[in-house]
Amino acid sequence: MRLFIVIALSLANTRIFFVIVLAFVLAAVLTSSTWLGSYASKGDLTGRQPINGVAMKGAFVNMKQHGEHWTSAPQNYIEDSLRMISGAGLNHVRFVFYWEAYERDPDAFIKEIQSVATAGDKYGLKIIYDNHQWHTSSWLEERGTGFPWSLFQDSKYSKGGGGNTQDKAAQIFWKDWWNRSVKDKQGNDGWTLMAEYLKKIVLAVDNHSSTLGYEILSEPHVDNTHQWSKIGKFNSFITSELRNITSKTIVYSMNVPVDLNSHIKILPKNLAKMAPSSKENIAFKISVYGIPGGDGYQEKRFDMFLKTRDLTGIPLYIGEWNNVVRTKEGGVSKLNPDLSELTKTDAKKILGALKKEKVWGTAFWRWDYQPVVTDNFNLVSDKSGKLVPTKYFGILKDTVKKVYGSSGSTSTDFTTSVGRSSIDHGQQTNLINELVKTGKFTEAEAKQFASTIMQDDADDTSISNDTESTNNQTNPEEYENLKELVDDIKNKVVDIEEIPLKPFQDSDAYKGADQETQDCIDLAGKIGQNLGDQEIVHCSEDANYFENKLF
Repeated sequence: MRLFIVIALSLANTRIFFVIVLAFVLAAVLTSSTWLGSYASKGDLTGRQPINGVAMKGAFVNMKQHGEHWTSAPQNYIEDSLRMISGAGLNHVRFVFYWEAYERDPDAFIKEIQSVATAGDKYGLKIIYDNHQWHTSSWLEERGTGFPWSLFQDSKYSKGGGGNTQDKAAQIFWKDWWNRSVKDKQGNDGWTLMAEYLKKIVLAVDNHSSTLGYEILSEPHVDNTHQWSKIGKFNSFITSELRNITSKTIVYSMNVPVDLNSHIKILPKNLAKMAPSSKENIAFKISVYGIPGGDGYQEKRFDMFLKTRDLTGIPLYIGEWNNVVRTKEGGVSKLNPDLSELTKTDAKKILGALKKEKVWGTAFWRWDYQPVVTDNFNLVSDKSGKLVPTKYFGILKDTVKKVYGSSGSTSTDFTTSVGRSSIDHGQQTNLINELVKTGKFTEAEAKQFASTIMQDDADDTSISNDTESTNNQTNPEEYENLKELVDDIKNKVVDIEEIPLKPFQDSDAYKGADQETQDCIDLAGKIGQNLGDQEIVHCSEDANYFENKLF
């Protein structure tokens, strides 16, 4: 542990008594084999039986905020759907809902959410609750659904201006959203409003055994390269807020558009910037609408997500999969319903590729009583108020069984595959108390110091089968700017425990830093023969970090 090396070498300092006391305190607390070992475990992120199921549209939770644009669901839609899904040997539902439906009628919305949790309990299914958006909001586009109208009262958000990624009205809204400047009439911040809305859902279903987790926001828009890290801040904020009331899995989503040739530079290092700062019990949702490796484009696209997983150490959740064909219309690539199809062979190739890469879970798009023109998107149809399976439901059922074996068991293996281990807060409290007793720490400083130690050790002992975070790393010595390096370390684009000091001193990032920061980095590197990436962060933020804490 680097901290003990620091302490040992610090014994020559004139304040030897303080260092001895600190070493004794830390040794007494940190030598407990269970404190950080259990906290740091990321679990068998890729080694367990994955969750396999469907992405399911609801009834009321799918409504637009105003007007009908909605057909009533068959009687017992939720109950019958989850019974059929479980009976097919599947074990998971990604349940889709929209914020504007909640604003339309919160009571009806929560009632339906709770009915899903109850039916999930009954039929042994695990549920991920997905905060969805499509074309931003029905405020911007009649066929869109997502953000509530209360966020569009500002006159610059033109009603009907278009909610897709290429629409100027949508770009204005998403720019403001990532800058955290979207507010309601009362001046309430949009991020905070979304967090409070999601908390209501968590409080409604978190105590159910069927509840596996929550998806923050499906497929957010990215319009320029500056927005990648801003999405990371948003995901970090929402994750932090939800962690106050739940330990269940939290899912964050890939962006749209996903065009490998786009000006927004869709690269693993940019996708990694979207990850929340806290990565315990987190999954990264992507969509797969084609056979990975089926053609050059699909292979490159899927490989990009695999490299993103390697950078972040966060498992992949395929929240939507199917097989589609896209054609160009007016320079824009659009789904072609007439050419899209899913055969048994296609399904086997897709799921086989996902199994090979040991993804955490899969959800077929989609389960919905309302039909769409793309036939292979319909797992069921509504026949006079009765749900009837389509041929694609049979293909899904048979393929999951052939590729994975039966996933329908009520076994809880998959419930802990991204499990969040408990932290021994009593031991952390003891450490804080002992640090305060030395007289060298205020209570606030002791809490911060203990938190830093806890996180550093968690990083040291974390495990992730097949997804080591040091794979495909960007070399810190190649950075030209220290701030950019620090940002990428924070976002886990760079996650390297040992960085040779001398080569790093020759880098432009080091040479561009001020003398005090260089001295701090030199001290950190000489203490343990190598730098740790977090030590570079500490020095960039406080050049006296190590002197203040250890000397």
